Amino acid sequence: MKFLCAILAGTILTAVSFTAQASVVNGIDAIVHDSVITFQQVNDASERMVRQLRDEYAGRPDEMQKQLTTAFRETLNELQDRRLILHEFETAGYNMPESIIDEQFENYIKEKYHGDRVAFIKTLQEQGITLEKARRDYRETFIVDQMRYKNISSAIIISPHKIETYYVDHQNDFKEEDQVKLRMIVLTNSPNADVAQIRKLADEILSKINGGASFGEMAAIYSQGSQARQQGQWDWVDKSVLRKELADVAFSLKVGEKSGVIETPDAFYLMLVEDKREARVKPLPEMRDSIEKILLAQERTRLQQAWMEKLRKKTFIREFPY
Repeated sequence: MKFLCAILAGTILTAVSFTAQASVVNGIDAIVHDSVITFQQVNDASERMVRQLRDEYAGRPDEMQKQLTTAFRETLNELQDRRLILHEFETAGYNMPESIIDEQFENYIKEKYHGDRVAFIKTLQEQGITLEKARRDYRETFIVDQMRYKNISSAIIISPHKIETYYVDHQNDFKEEDQVKLRMIVLTNSPNADVAQIRKLADEILSKINGGASFGEMAAIYSQGSQARQQGQWDWVDKSVLRKELADVAFSLKVGEKSGVIETPDAFYLMLVEDKREARVKPLPEMRDSIEKILLAQERTRLQQAWMEKLRKKTFIREFPY
Protein backbone atom coordinates (compact mmCIF):
# COMPACT_ATOMS: atom_id res chain seq x y z
CA MET A 1 0.00 0.00 0.00
CA LYS A 2 1.35 3.39 -0.99
CA PHE A 3 1.20 6.24 1.52
CA LEU A 4 0.67 9.65 -0.01
CA CYS A 5 2.41 12.19 2.21
CA ALA A 6 0.63 15.46 3.08
CA ILE A 7 3.10 18.15 2.10
CA LEU A 8 1.03 20.74 0.26
CA ALA A 9 -0.82 22.38 3.12
CA GLY A 10 -0.33 25.86 1.67
CA THR A 11 -1.99 25.04 -1.64
CA ILE A 12 -5.20 23.39 -0.53
CA LEU A 13 -8.49 24.21 -2.19
CA THR A 14 -6.88 25.68 -5.28
CA ALA A 15 -8.84 23.48 -7.63
CA VAL A 16 -12.35 23.44 -6.18
CA SER A 17 -14.30 25.89 -4.10
CA PHE A 18 -17.31 25.07 -1.94
CA THR A 19 -20.17 26.04 -4.26
CA ALA A 20 -23.72 24.80 -4.14
CA GLN A 21 -24.88 22.58 -6.99
CA ALA A 22 -28.37 22.67 -8.37
CA SER A 23 -30.60 19.82 -7.31
CA VAL A 24 -31.87 19.33 -10.85
CA VAL A 25 -29.43 17.62 -13.22
CA ASN A 26 -30.07 18.65 -16.82
CA GLY A 27 -28.01 15.97 -18.50
CA ILE A 28 -24.79 13.99 -18.49
CA ASP A 29 -21.75 15.69 -19.99
CA ALA A 30 -19.24 12.88 -19.46
CA ILE A 31 -18.57 9.65 -17.61
CA VAL A 32 -15.12 8.88 -16.21
CA HIS A 33 -14.98 5.22 -15.14
CA ASP A 34 -18.21 5.12 -13.13
CA SER A 35 -18.25 8.81 -12.14
CA VAL A 36 -20.78 11.10 -13.85
CA ILE A 37 -20.07 14.73 -14.76
CA THR A 38 -23.28 16.63 -15.42
CA PHE A 39 -23.93 19.73 -17.49
CA GLN A 40 -24.85 21.50 -14.27
CA GLN A 41 -21.53 20.66 -12.64
CA VAL A 42 -19.68 22.12 -15.63
CA ASN A 43 -21.88 25.22 -15.52
CA ASP A 44 -21.31 25.67 -11.78
CA ALA A 45 -17.53 25.28 -12.12
CA SER A 46 -17.51 27.77 -15.02
CA GLU A 47 -19.75 30.36 -13.37
CA ARG A 48 -17.12 32.93 -12.41
CA MET A 49 -15.29 32.67 -15.74
CA VAL A 50 -18.58 32.99 -17.64
CA ARG A 51 -19.44 36.22 -15.82
CA GLN A 52 -16.04 37.67 -16.69
CA LEU A 53 -16.34 36.70 -20.35
CA ARG A 54 -19.82 38.17 -20.64
CA ASP A 55 -18.57 41.45 -19.23
CA GLU A 56 -15.47 41.46 -21.42
CA TYR A 57 -17.23 40.58 -24.68
CA ALA A 58 -20.51 42.42 -24.17
CA GLY A 59 -21.69 43.67 -27.56
CA ARG A 60 -19.62 41.03 -29.41
CA PRO A 61 -21.95 37.99 -29.35
CA ASP A 62 -20.02 35.87 -31.87
CA GLU A 63 -16.72 36.26 -30.03
CA MET A 64 -18.47 35.78 -26.69
CA GLN A 65 -19.94 32.46 -27.84
CA LYS A 66 -16.52 31.33 -29.05
CA GLN A 67 -14.93 32.21 -25.72
CA LEU A 68 -17.75 30.57 -23.74
CA THR A 69 -17.42 27.36 -25.75
CA THR A 70 -13.69 27.30 -25.01
CA ALA A 71 -14.31 27.99 -21.31
CA PHE A 72 -16.81 25.14 -20.99
CA ARG A 73 -14.45 22.79 -22.83
CA GLU A 74 -11.55 23.67 -20.52
CA THR A 75 -13.73 23.27 -17.44
CA LEU A 76 -14.95 19.86 -18.59
CA ASN A 77 -11.35 18.80 -19.18
CA GLU A 78 -10.40 19.96 -15.69
CA LEU A 79 -13.27 18.05 -14.12
CA GLN A 80 -12.32 14.94 -16.10
CA ASP A 81 -8.70 15.27 -14.99
CA ARG A 82 -9.88 15.53 -11.39
CA ARG A 83 -11.96 12.35 -11.69
CA LEU A 84 -9.09 10.54 -13.41
CA ILE A 85 -6.70 11.45 -10.60
CA LEU A 86 -9.16 10.39 -7.90
CA HIS A 87 -9.76 7.10 -9.72
CA GLU A 88 -6.01 6.51 -9.91
CA PHE A 89 -5.71 7.18 -6.18
CA GLU A 90 -8.46 4.70 -5.39
CA THR A 91 -7.23 1.90 -7.66
CA ALA A 92 -3.42 2.18 -7.49
CA GLY A 93 -3.04 1.27 -3.82
CA TYR A 94 -2.49 4.74 -2.35
CA ASN A 95 -3.57 5.55 1.17
CA MET A 96 -4.38 8.88 2.79
CA PRO A 97 -5.06 8.63 6.55
CA GLU A 98 -8.30 10.38 7.42
CA SER A 99 -6.56 11.91 10.44
CA ILE A 100 -4.39 13.95 8.04
CA ILE A 101 -7.47 15.13 6.13
CA ASP A 102 -9.15 16.15 9.40
CA GLU A 103 -6.06 18.04 10.54
CA GLN A 104 -5.68 19.92 7.26
CA PHE A 105 -9.42 20.65 7.09
CA GLU A 106 -9.29 22.20 10.56
CA ASN A 107 -6.22 24.24 9.55
CA TYR A 108 -8.13 25.50 6.53
CA ILE A 109 -11.02 26.67 8.74
CA LYS A 110 -8.58 28.36 11.12
CA GLU A 111 -6.79 30.21 8.31
CA LYS A 112 -9.82 31.09 6.20
CA TYR A 113 -12.23 31.94 9.02
CA HIS A 114 -9.74 32.84 11.75
CA GLY A 115 -10.76 29.78 13.72
CA ASP A 116 -14.44 30.78 13.76
CA ARG A 117 -16.11 27.44 13.04
CA VAL A 118 -19.57 28.97 13.52
CA ALA A 119 -18.91 31.49 10.73
CA PHE A 120 -17.68 28.67 8.49
CA ILE A 121 -20.80 26.57 9.06
CA LYS A 122 -23.01 29.62 8.54
CA THR A 123 -21.34 30.25 5.18
CA LEU A 124 -21.95 26.64 4.17
CA GLN A 125 -25.61 26.89 5.17
CA GLU A 126 -26.03 30.03 3.07
CA GLN A 127 -24.64 28.10 0.09
CA GLY A 128 -26.80 25.06 0.80
CA ILE A 129 -23.81 22.84 1.59
CA THR A 130 -23.55 20.41 4.47
CA LEU A 131 -20.42 20.14 6.59
CA GLU A 132 -20.02 16.57 5.37
CA LYS A 133 -20.03 17.67 1.73
CA ALA A 134 -17.57 20.47 2.44
CA ARG A 135 -15.24 18.02 4.12
CA ARG A 136 -15.65 15.53 1.25
CA ASP A 137 -14.86 18.22 -1.35
CA TYR A 138 -11.85 19.26 0.70
CA ARG A 139 -10.64 15.66 0.93
CA GLU A 140 -10.85 15.22 -2.85
CA THR A 141 -9.01 18.46 -3.53
CA PHE A 142 -6.30 17.58 -1.04
CA ILE A 143 -5.79 14.17 -2.62
CA VAL A 144 -5.69 15.64 -6.14
CA ASP A 145 -3.07 18.18 -5.05
CA GLN A 146 -0.97 15.47 -3.41
CA MET A 147 -1.17 13.20 -6.43
CA ARG A 148 -0.19 16.04 -8.74
CA TYR A 149 2.78 16.84 -6.55
CA LYS A 150 3.92 13.24 -6.46
CA ASN A 151 3.55 12.63 -10.17
CA ILE A 152 4.46 16.07 -11.53
CA SER A 153 6.13 18.63 -9.28
CA SER A 154 8.47 16.24 -7.47
CA ALA A 155 9.80 14.98 -10.81
CA ILE A 156 10.85 18.38 -12.14
CA ILE A 157 14.50 19.39 -12.21
CA ILE A 158 15.59 22.53 -14.07
CA SER A 159 19.30 22.37 -14.74
CA PRO A 160 21.54 25.45 -15.03
CA HIS A 161 22.17 24.44 -18.65
CA LYS A 162 18.45 24.65 -19.49
CA ILE A 163 18.27 28.11 -17.96
CA GLU A 164 21.31 29.31 -19.87
CA THR A 165 19.99 27.86 -23.15
CA TYR A 166 16.62 29.56 -22.67
CA TYR A 167 18.37 32.86 -21.95
CA VAL A 168 20.42 32.66 -25.15
CA ASP A 169 17.41 31.67 -27.26
CA HIS A 170 15.18 34.48 -25.91
CA GLN A 171 17.50 37.49 -25.85
CA ASN A 172 14.80 39.78 -27.22
CA ASP A 173 12.61 39.02 -24.21
CA PHE A 174 15.22 40.48 -21.86
CA LYS A 175 15.88 43.78 -23.61
CA GLU A 176 15.38 47.02 -21.70
CA GLU A 177 15.22 50.51 -23.18
CA ASP A 178 16.83 53.57 -21.62
CA GLN A 179 15.71 53.92 -18.01
CA VAL A 180 15.82 56.53 -15.28
CA LYS A 181 15.29 56.38 -11.54
CA LEU A 182 13.87 59.61 -10.19
CA ARG A 183 11.87 61.48 -7.60
CA MET A 184 8.94 63.57 -8.72
CA ILE A 185 6.77 66.31 -7.22
CA VAL A 186 3.38 66.63 -8.91
CA LEU A 187 1.01 69.56 -8.49
CA THR A 188 -2.18 68.79 -10.36
CA ASN A 189 -4.07 71.39 -12.34
CA SER A 190 -7.86 71.18 -12.71
CA PRO A 191 -10.01 73.24 -15.12
CA ASN A 192 -11.24 75.51 -12.32
CA ALA A 193 -7.91 75.82 -10.53
CA ASP A 194 -5.93 79.02 -10.20
CA VAL A 195 -3.04 78.15 -12.50
CA ALA A 196 -1.03 81.17 -11.39
CA GLN A 197 -1.25 80.05 -7.75
CA ILE A 198 -0.16 76.53 -8.59
CA ARG A 199 2.77 77.85 -10.61
CA LYS A 200 3.70 80.14 -7.71
CA LEU A 201 3.66 77.17 -5.31
CA ALA A 202 5.84 75.15 -7.68
CA ASP A 203 8.35 78.01 -7.86
CA GLU A 204 8.38 78.29 -4.04
CA ILE A 205 9.03 74.56 -3.67
CA LEU A 206 11.87 74.74 -6.19
CA SER A 207 13.31 77.70 -4.30
CA LYS A 208 13.26 75.74 -1.04
CA ILE A 209 15.02 72.79 -2.71
CA ASN A 210 17.64 75.09 -4.20
CA GLY A 211 18.09 76.48 -0.71
CA GLY A 212 18.93 73.06 0.70
CA ALA A 213 15.56 71.49 1.51
CA SER A 214 15.31 67.74 0.87
CA PHE A 215 13.59 66.93 -2.42
CA GLY A 216 12.06 63.83 -0.81
CA GLU A 217 10.68 65.78 2.14
CA MET A 218 9.21 68.40 -0.19
CA ALA A 219 7.59 65.61 -2.23
CA ALA A 220 6.09 64.05 0.89
CA ILE A 221 4.63 67.42 1.94
CA TYR A 222 3.45 68.90 -1.35
CA SER A 223 3.24 66.28 -4.09
CA GLN A 224 -0.17 65.11 -5.23
CA GLY A 225 1.28 62.24 -7.21
CA SER A 226 0.79 58.55 -6.47
CA GLN A 227 4.32 58.24 -5.02
CA ALA A 228 4.01 61.05 -2.46
CA ARG A 229 4.11 58.63 0.47
CA GLN A 230 7.39 57.28 -0.89
CA GLN A 231 8.77 60.86 -0.95
CA GLY A 232 8.19 61.00 -4.69
CA GLN A 233 10.45 57.99 -5.29
CA TRP A 234 9.91 56.05 -8.52
CA ASP A 235 11.63 52.81 -9.37
CA TRP A 236 13.35 52.36 -12.73
CA VAL A 237 11.15 53.88 -15.45
CA ASP A 238 11.38 53.15 -19.17
CA LYS A 239 11.70 56.19 -21.38
CA SER A 240 8.54 55.21 -23.27
CA VAL A 241 6.51 55.11 -20.05
CA LEU A 242 7.00 58.79 -19.23
CA ARG A 243 5.00 61.37 -21.15
CA LYS A 244 7.17 63.08 -23.75
CA GLU A 245 7.45 66.42 -21.92
CA LEU A 246 8.84 64.65 -18.85
CA ALA A 247 10.98 62.12 -20.70
CA ASP A 248 12.73 64.84 -22.72
CA VAL A 249 13.75 66.61 -19.51
CA ALA A 250 14.50 63.54 -17.39
CA PHE A 251 16.85 61.97 -19.92
CA SER A 252 18.63 65.25 -20.58
CA LEU A 253 19.59 65.62 -16.91
CA LYS A 254 22.68 64.12 -15.34
CA VAL A 255 22.51 61.90 -12.28
CA GLY A 256 21.93 64.11 -9.25
CA GLU A 257 20.49 66.99 -11.26
CA LYS A 258 17.00 68.36 -10.77
CA SER A 259 14.69 69.98 -13.26
CA GLY A 260 13.05 73.34 -13.19
CA VAL A 261 9.29 73.62 -13.06
CA ILE A 262 7.76 71.64 -15.95
CA GLU A 263 4.30 72.78 -16.96
CA THR A 264 1.83 70.52 -18.80
CA PRO A 265 -1.89 71.06 -19.46
CA ASP A 266 -2.89 69.04 -16.38
CA ALA A 267 -0.04 69.47 -13.86
CA PHE A 268 3.25 71.08 -12.84
CA TYR A 269 6.24 68.79 -12.23
CA LEU A 270 9.60 68.91 -10.50
CA MET A 271 12.02 66.02 -11.00
CA LEU A 272 15.27 64.83 -9.44
CA VAL A 273 17.25 62.21 -11.37
CA GLU A 274 18.85 59.73 -8.99
CA ASP A 275 20.24 57.24 -11.48
CA LYS A 276 20.21 56.38 -15.18
CA ARG A 277 21.07 53.39 -17.32
CA GLU A 278 21.23 52.92 -21.06
CA ALA A 279 19.32 50.35 -23.07
CA ARG A 280 20.64 46.88 -22.37
CA VAL A 281 19.92 43.20 -22.30
CA LYS A 282 19.30 42.14 -18.71
CA PRO A 283 22.16 39.90 -17.58
CA LEU A 284 21.55 36.24 -16.86
CA PRO A 285 22.01 36.52 -13.06
CA GLU A 286 19.10 38.99 -12.94
CA MET A 287 16.86 36.73 -14.99
CA ARG A 288 17.81 33.31 -13.64
CA ASP A 289 14.92 33.05 -11.14
CA SER A 290 12.35 34.30 -13.67
CA ILE A 291 13.56 31.89 -16.34
CA GLU A 292 13.46 29.02 -13.88
CA LYS A 293 9.81 29.81 -13.09
CA ILE A 294 8.99 29.85 -16.81
CA LEU A 295 10.71 26.52 -17.38
CA LEU A 296 9.07 25.01 -14.31
CA ALA A 297 5.65 26.02 -15.59
CA GLN A 298 6.39 24.62 -19.05
CA GLU A 299 7.69 21.34 -17.66
CA ARG A 300 4.78 21.08 -15.22
CA THR A 301 2.34 21.48 -18.12
CA ARG A 302 4.18 18.87 -20.20
CA LEU A 303 4.25 16.32 -17.37
CA GLN A 304 0.61 17.02 -16.51
CA GLN A 305 -0.46 16.38 -20.10
CA ALA A 306 1.63 13.19 -20.33
CA TRP A 307 0.28 11.89 -17.02
CA MET A 308 -3.34 12.66 -17.95
CA GLU A 309 -2.88 10.95 -21.32
CA LYS A 310 -1.56 7.87 -19.54
CA LEU A 311 -4.54 7.83 -17.17
CA ARG A 312 -7.00 8.35 -20.02
CA LYS A 313 -5.64 5.36 -21.90
CA LYS A 314 -6.42 2.99 -19.01
CA THR A 315 -9.72 4.52 -17.88
CA PHE A 316 -13.14 4.40 -19.53
CA ILE A 317 -14.22 7.89 -20.61
CA ARG A 318 -17.30 8.80 -22.60
CA GLU A 319 -18.53 12.29 -23.47
CA PHE A 320 -22.10 13.17 -24.39
CA PRO A 321 -22.41 16.10 -26.81
CA TYR A 322 -25.01 18.80 -26.17
